[in-house]
Amino acid sequence: MNPENILVPFHVSDLPPAPWVVFAPHADDETFGMGGALRLAALQGMATHVIVLTDGALGGATNPDDQQALVAQRKTEVQQACDVLGVSSVQTWDHADRGLKMDDAVVEQIAGALIDLQAATVFFPGVLELHPDHRVTAQLVWAAVQRLQQRAWRGHLPEVWSYEISVQSPVNRLIDITSTIKAKQQAMAVYASQNSQNNYPELILALNKARTFSMSAEVKYVESFNRYDPGMLTESLEALTQQAVARYFERGQTKP
Repeated sequence: MNPENILVPFHVSDLPPAPWVVFAPHADDETFGMGGALRLAALQGMATHVIVLTDGALGGATNPDDQQALVAQRKTEVQQACDVLGVSSVQTWDHADRGLKMDDAVVEQIAGALIDLQAATVFFPGVLELHPDHRVTAQLVWAAVQRLQQRAWRGHLPEVWSYEISVQSPVNRLIDITSTIKAKQQAMAVYASQNSQNNYPELILALNKARTFSMSAEVKYVESFNRYDPGMLTESLEALTQQAVARYFERGQTKP
């Protein structure tokens, strides 16, 4: 069977090129998923942009009045968290929480944002995330980049990376966030609206620690990503995910 290094990196990776455009299904996903990397990018003078797709109205509220207040609170929180991380700009779109679906207008909206922000790298949630909005966000962004490719976009197509939020997905890049873990913790603590629902920062830190399994001892925390080669844009995310899972059963492979 394939050895471990075919399934997970045994070394850390450099940051991909900027500007970055990070698509987060909800306010907090950008921080929980890749707050350490965002802070690293800021410290290196790289432009980073966060776009939150949903209003987050269902993140703990039970009636319409509470939902309106929660939407406002989450907009404030994401701006505060991104200020801590040094994010260049934040957009909060108003698609319905738990209501994301494959929609041509949303795909076009995402493609337009990538053009406007001159994205060199685009990020979306990992394909095996549990929350349906996370998984739909991945498919929406994938479809938007495919659309740019099909249009023979004259600029350089952005690199395409997925990032883990709450569960492990197929990955081929690990970024060492040991030096920025305190900033990530500070940013995660901003999300009082969500942290009252569960001990999310503790769970995220556990995932960041668990992903150091294949790292040397001085690497204390990492964030995990999957970089998709440009040629993969001709395929569906579903097919690519099936190929990634197949590596757990294949023999004789030499690289991920």
